[in-house]
Amino acid sequence: MQVNETVSDGLKREFQISVPAADIEAKVDARLEDLKGKVKLNGFRPGKVPAGHLKRLYGRSVAAETVDELIRETNTQIFTERSLKLATEPKITMPTEEKEVEDILAGKADLKYTVAVEVVPAIELADFKSFEVEKPVADVSDADVEESIKRVADANRAFTEKAEGAKAESGDRVVVGFKGTIDGVAFEGGTGEDIPVQIGSNTFIPGFEEQLIGIGAGETRTLKVTFPTNYASDTLAGKAAEFETTASKIESPVDTAIDDEFAKSLGLESLDKLKEAARERLVAEFAGATRQRVKRHLLDRLDETHKFDAPPSLVDEEFKLMWNSIQQEMASTEEAAQDEYRKIADRRVRLGLVLSEIGEKNKISVTDDEISRAVIERARSMPGREKEVWDFYRSNPQALAQLRAPIYEDKVVDFILELAKVTEKKVSKEDLYKDEDEKAA
Repeated sequence: MQVNETVSDGLKREFQISVPAADIEAKVDARLEDLKGKVKLNGFRPGKVPAGHLKRLYGRSVAAETVDELIRETNTQIFTERSLKLATEPKITMPTEEKEVEDILAGKADLKYTVAVEVVPAIELADFKSFEVEKPVADVSDADVEESIKRVADANRAFTEKAEGAKAESGDRVVVGFKGTIDGVAFEGGTGEDIPVQIGSNTFIPGFEEQLIGIGAGETRTLKVTFPTNYASDTLAGKAAEFETTASKIESPVDTAIDDEFAKSLGLESLDKLKEAARERLVAEFAGATRQRVKRHLLDRLDETHKFDAPPSLVDEEFKLMWNSIQQEMASTEEAAQDEYRKIADRRVRLGLVLSEIGEKNKISVTDDEISRAVIERARSMPGREKEVWDFYRSNPQALAQLRAPIYEDKVVDFILELAKVTEKKVSKEDLYKDEDEKAA
């Protein structure tokens, strides 16, 4: 076998390979000999089929399989010997002329092909013991607990029908029936009866709720709205629509007494137990926010200390995924925005390669038990559909890989944090949740 490296440009590599016809023929003969003991043909005892007859029947298909296997083995050997880590699947260019292909399969000509790849660069990892990471920590105050419970009470408040002739105000609940049209034509899902709409809840199409202010029971209005550009239905996204809407009932909210009875209505023994539960939930939420801030700071540090050219094909792939998602939310695709998202794509790819390199060098892996726990958690988040979720992941390796990625990333982050110098800093709840860009402004 002869291997010539014809291209070495940045992260691009290309090789010309030549495999002697004799090597191919030897492997074909070996496979046919193995097949001889397995195949059953009328008129021949098992294992007694003449090699020539077997070659006439199966020679071409066995030769094609042998060539495929030789290419895989040869490519693996080339990449392993040169310690190349591939960023893309190899692009193989084979002979295309029919006679040349037939000669190769018949063992009359050498197999000559080219293989082009893009490789992952060698990554020199930083000294993580030199990292200094600030860990913002916020305490849960009594006021935070009371505010949280009030939000729960507001979400569970009752409504009472307003007096005859009363008009709807912000915060009121209006029971309506409506029929939606686009350019005068009714559309699927645009009709509803006895639908409760709380003004100010922002649960309906933007502009729908506000136009109900001042409406009375029995009154009909035509509400004009525009579906968001990122609306779930592509046929409705960005379209202007009209809803002929009739109010049948106007209801005002009733303040909920926050006491033991309210706590019992939520399945807890007392108001004190409700406060305990609210505090525990807030502590967990604050811890999650702290974790996200620390992780972001750590990834920023990794980005600063690991500058290298990321494989262009990986950056292009990541950019396309991001940009396709962004385009659904944007009315235009400005060049400046594309440049910004390409930088983000480059950062994501580099960080992904760095985290992978750290995990590989330090033997960090995700266990089957960790994957199973993640599937169970995902199933629990969808009550009534647990089996459906479980079956989906069990039969979908790609979905399992998407669960594995964040677990792996978190384990690598934890590994680095064990080495880094982490300093806690007390902050307010507002600072804990404040966006980094907002803080820098």
